[in-house]
Amino acid sequence: MKRLEKDSLGSVEVPNDALWGAQTQRSILNFAIGDDVIPIEIIHAIAQIKASAAQVNNHLGLINLETTKYITEASLEIIEGKHDDQFPVKVWQTGSGTQTNMNVNEVISNIVSKRLNHPLGSHHPIHPNDHVNCSQSTNDVFPAAIQIATIVTLKDTLIPELKKLIDILHQKSKEWSDIIKIGRTHLQDAVPLTLGQEVSAWATQLETAMARLEINLKELYLLPLGGTAIGTGLNTPKNFDNLIALDIAKKTNLPFKTAANKFAIMASHDGLVNIMSQLKLLAVTFLKIVNDLRLLSCGPRAGFSELRLPANEPGSSIMPGKVNPTQCEAMAMVCTQIIGMDTSVSIAGSGGHLQMNVYKPLIGYNIIKSINLIQDACKSCRENMIDGIQPNKDKIKEYLDNSLMLVTALAPSIGYEKASKIAQLAHEKNLSLKQASNELNYIDQEEFDNLTNPKSMIGDDKK
Repeated sequence: MKRLEKDSLGSVEVPNDALWGAQTQRSILNFAIGDDVIPIEIIHAIAQIKASAAQVNNHLGLINLETTKYITEASLEIIEGKHDDQFPVKVWQTGSGTQTNMNVNEVISNIVSKRLNHPLGSHHPIHPNDHVNCSQSTNDVFPAAIQIATIVTLKDTLIPELKKLIDILHQKSKEWSDIIKIGRTHLQDAVPLTLGQEVSAWATQLETAMARLEINLKELYLLPLGGTAIGTGLNTPKNFDNLIALDIAKKTNLPFKTAANKFAIMASHDGLVNIMSQLKLLAVTFLKIVNDLRLLSCGPRAGFSELRLPANEPGSSIMPGKVNPTQCEAMAMVCTQIIGMDTSVSIAGSGGHLQMNVYKPLIGYNIIKSINLIQDACKSCRENMIDGIQPNKDKIKEYLDNSLMLVTALAPSIGYEKASKIAQLAHEKNLSLKQASNELNYIDQEEFDNLTNPKSMIGDDKK
């Protein structure tokens, strides 16, 4: 069953039970491209903007108290997720996001109509443009919604999950602070360090990446709302921009402010491009960490096998007993995807001409998708791998005892060339370093033992 809804181009058939209207339906028909819809986080942020706009418009005398109440209550229902299935508009639409802004406007209008037993699509008593969109344009609403959604999603999901993972890595670092192992550079044997020191690098990398995200969020607190079509504020009352930013700040408990120059953040979205770059850097960090874990756990008989990862599922349909580092692989794929999405956002950030960027839906989609992807992967890694990693102490000791690079500690006493000859002889004749040293007789046995003690090579805090 269908009903007729009208917009400025005429009538359109809309499914009877749909809360969206004519412009949304036109978008469904005209942009049947892919399966990706605008992230619900952005929809909820737009609804918050509509609620705050209604409050400010009432305060400034543009709409009455009853209209404000209807818009605010309908917007709150959207924010609470009660109508998530009413936002079918695809990412691949107009570059401004107009169809999505109108999708929210129409749903709010029809929520009110339905509640008051008026026909859906009647635009009575709330009109999608005249009331819900009052003092706004898609061109300032949509980028503001991306900024709000990005900040809220980062603070509510990704950053708390990162903190949990960082805490576990710090805990592992302390637990493994006395396990001395051989280091590796160029994938070749190097001097010793502790397993705790190795893990501490991962924790610090993630802490630094998280701090970059938090620092670079500051730019996104400046909202373009009140700029309307191109930044001049046409059709917007004086002080609307300050008041709506203040209302959103109160409702979200976040320090949003109006942007001093709205032309800059409506024509370009450099702050969003920047935050996507920080997500890419986090992905780069995670990719390094899981690649390290893949190497350190490879084996169990023909690889490093210094770490034992939890065995979560069979690893092969043909090789019985095989277990693979699947959490590492899943995270690596997520990171690779995000690195690619960052490239898309970088190109999109330079897109559009003059007073408006026309890649807004892509930018918003890629950022929110990246946050959710890496948050899910982070949680999965923590729960299914990191928390259960165990060191293989026997294998770690075997590598340490057989390492030729302990000879490095002899260089200050006997010189680089003599130390090198000891290592080369040990390698050529399959001797221990001590046997090779005794044969060449460059240093007495007691001094050799003191200098090549691994405990003396791992930093002052561990001696």
